[in-house]
Amino acid sequence: MSEFARLFDAARLPTGAQLVEANEAECAALAKRFGLVAVKRLSARVTMVADGPTVRATGRLEAQVVQSCAVSGDDLPTKIAEPVALHFVPALPPSEGEVELDSADLDQIEMDGTRFDLGEAIAQGMALGIDLYAEGPGAKEARRKAGILNEAEGGAFAALKGLLKDN
Repeated sequence: MSEFARLFDAARLPTGAQLVEANEAECAALAKRFGLVAVKRLSARVTMVADGPTVRATGRLEAQVVQSCAVSGDDLPTKIAEPVALHFVPALPPSEGEVELDSADLDQIEMDGTRFDLGEAIAQGMALGIDLYAEGPGAKEARRKAGILNEAEGGAFAALKGLLKDN
């Protein structure tokens, strides 16, 4: 079960936009799962519409997270705002052999019968919005202290050249 489970049934969809918010315990569990310092807030406003046996969910997710700077490791508060465009589909029967997928299949999330977990899909959307290489204000100083030069200062090859002995 997901840390942020919000189960819906395709046969009984609510009308209008739904606000889906993570509570404090869910935020803490999501931070641990995704390797973040903290998830301060995660919410999404989503409208779900049946499309035959499938469900389309559209809206917007917003999150406030604290991640580690990719260079210094310092805490780096970050805001995430991403569009939500999900397509929940009935599960395909198991097949033997190869299965070919076209590009439209790649954005589909299988349902369990007629039920689907909107919360888990929102949590994964938040995770996809995290910049794994985000740098905070202390990144330049951390590089300087570590002796890492940027390209304007000679780059990696200039540093390697300095290690070579003259023959």
